[in-house]
Amino acid sequence: MWTGARLRGNEDAVFAVLLIVAVVTVSILVPLFWPLDPLRGTLTATFKPPMTMTEAGLHPLGTDQLGRDLLARLGLGTLISLGIVLASAAISVVLGTILGMVAGYFGGWVDVLIMRLVDIQLAIPFILLILLFVAILGPSIANLVAILGLTGWAVFARVARGQTLAVRELEYVEAARAIGQSDGTIILRHVLPNIVAPLTVLLTLDLPRLIILEASVGFLGLGVQPPWPTLGNLIGEGRSFILIADWLVLYPGLMIGAVVVGCNLLGDWLVRRADMKMS
Repeated sequence: MWTGARLRGNEDAVFAVLLIVAVVTVSILVPLFWPLDPLRGTLTATFKPPMTMTEAGLHPLGTDQLGRDLLARLGLGTLISLGIVLASAAISVVLGTILGMVAGYFGGWVDVLIMRLVDIQLAIPFILLILLFVAILGPSIANLVAILGLTGWAVFARVARGQTLAVRELEYVEAARAIGQSDGTIILRHVLPNIVAPLTVLLTLDLPRLIILEASVGFLGLGVQPPWPTLGNLIGEGRSFILIADWLVLYPGLMIGAVVVGCNLLGDWLVRRADMKMS
C-alpha cells in the first residue's frame, strides 16, 4: 500500500529512470563483457538476422554489412554517444552558468554584452552552426564535444541570469555584502547553490536535444568516423540496407528513442515537482 501510494503520480519518473538505466547498462556492460569484437567482422557472416549462430558465436541482434556483431557495435556506439553528449552538456552548463551569473549579478554593460552574445547564439540554427564548425575543424570526438558544448551554453546563461537577478536581492546576500564578503565568494557560496535546481531541470530537458544533434551529425558522416560506431553513424551506415537488414536501423533508433523519451519524461516530472513545491 505504501509503495503504491508513493508510485501513484510518479509513474512517468519510474518509467523514465528504467529507460535511462537500461540504456546505461547496455552501454557499460556490453563493451566490458560481450566477447565479440565490435570493429572486426567476418565477410562470410554478413547480414545475419537476429539470434543467428555463426562460427564467431551468437549474434542476438544480427550482423551488419561487414559481418560485425550488431550488439557489440550498439553497446560501444551507445557508450561513445553518451560520453559525447554528457561531456558537451558539462561544457554548456559550466560556461552558461558562469556567464549567466556574472551577467545577472553585476548587470550594466557586462549584462548587455553577455545577453547580446546569447541573442546572437540563439539566432543561428544549431545544426547549421555545428555542421559549419565540423566541416572547418574536421570530424573527431574532441571537436564534436567542443562544438556541441559551445553551441548549447546560451540557454543555460539565460536561466542562470534570471535566477541570479532574483537571488542577488535577497536579504542574506545583502548581509554578505555588508560584512565585506567579496563578489566571487557571494556568487559561489550564496548565489550558485540557489540556482542549481532549475539548471538541473533544464539540463534534463536539454539532453534530448544534444542526443538528436549528435546522432544527426553522425548520420551525415561528420561525427565520429568509422570503424568506431555511434548511434548516429550506425543508422547512417544501415540506411542503405534497410530493405534487406532492417535491424541495422531498428535497434540504434530504439536506443536513441529510449534516451530521448526517458530524459523528456524525467524532465517533465521534475518541472511538475518544482511547480508543486512553489504552489
